[in-house]
Amino acid sequence: MDDFELGRDQGSEIAGKVRTDRLQQLFRQSGAAVFGSYMAAVILCWLCWDRFDHAVVVGWVALLTGSTLLRISMFIGYFRAQPSERTPVRWESWYWSTLVLSAGIWGAGALAVMPADDLLAQAMVMLFTVGMSVSAVSCYSAYGNMTMVSIGLVLLPCSTWLLFQPSTLQVGMALSVFVFASFVASATRKMSGALETSFRLTRELELENRLSVRAARTDELTGLKNRRAFFDEAHKLYLECKGKGSILCVVMLDMDHFKHINDSYGHQVGDQVLRQVGAAISASIRKTDVHGRLGGEEFAILLPDTALDVAMSIAHELIQTIAELKAEPVERITASLGVASSAFTGESLYSLMNSADKALYKAKSYGRNQVAVAE
Repeated sequence: MDDFELGRDQGSEIAGKVRTDRLQQLFRQSGAAVFGSYMAAVILCWLCWDRFDHAVVVGWVALLTGSTLLRISMFIGYFRAQPSERTPVRWESWYWSTLVLSAGIWGAGALAVMPADDLLAQAMVMLFTVGMSVSAVSCYSAYGNMTMVSIGLVLLPCSTWLLFQPSTLQVGMALSVFVFASFVASATRKMSGALETSFRLTRELELENRLSVRAARTDELTGLKNRRAFFDEAHKLYLECKGKGSILCVVMLDMDHFKHINDSYGHQVGDQVLRQVGAAISASIRKTDVHGRLGGEEFAILLPDTALDVAMSIAHELIQTIAELKAEPVERITASLGVASSAFTGESLYSLMNSADKALYKAKSYGRNQVAVAE
């Protein structure tokens, strides 16, 4: 994978996590809006009960009750879901639908209950709609478009109606609301952008930290674990197997005539050989195995819960895979392997690896390009 593809994948990963962060922020901070919008309508109707048409009020509150219960069920479903299921793909469209429904009912209902000839009641309605808009900025700030849509659905019906009324006071109220909305729109864009930048910076720092930790524990040439990382995980795996009473096999691998390859063809060819061997080891092991480059041309593999005959089979397959590698102008690439099992030797990880190392040199003494087992 080249740098461009790696950067693109990392960018997609960060973008996905930022989107998830925004969704989590939305659900955390907008729960109060579900109850607040409903209570605002109830309080408005209570204050202006004598000025509103009672049948319209009852119908409006009934519709708001239904939309509020729907939004509450959505919140319950979200917070009861497993973290892995709280994805934007699953929840964003649902949230948008319930928000548009609730805000649409609020704005249309406010227009429906507003008397055509009562300036005081009209002013009260506009006061509450403006208050709803202010709360939307804080509740939906993670999504700028969501904030603007909710404000528009709540404010536009009443404001547009007032704009075409004969009274100067009514037109003035409408114009004031539109001016206010323009400031709110600007603040919303800035707040939403700042939140997204904050989320992105946090995720980028996490990624950089993860990459730096990985780089510190990875052999740069082969991509395998370096010596330090190998022994860190090897100790844990050894203690785990010892605690369970399960068998742990060790495979030590050393390239044959590697000094000759470096001296004859140069270190670049030698590095190419090591990279190919590292790839062969990575392709041969299982997820539960621990492997690494100990230094130079020496590698180690730990095989947990593995009988000796199975470990020998894995080692022989690895020998065959390495023998099939091509690294021009090297004519032939081979390796010698030593295998040891905790069922027969080793009071500690080091003694187990030492037994495998002795078997490795036995394989070399027998002519190389073969597997030997510890006595």
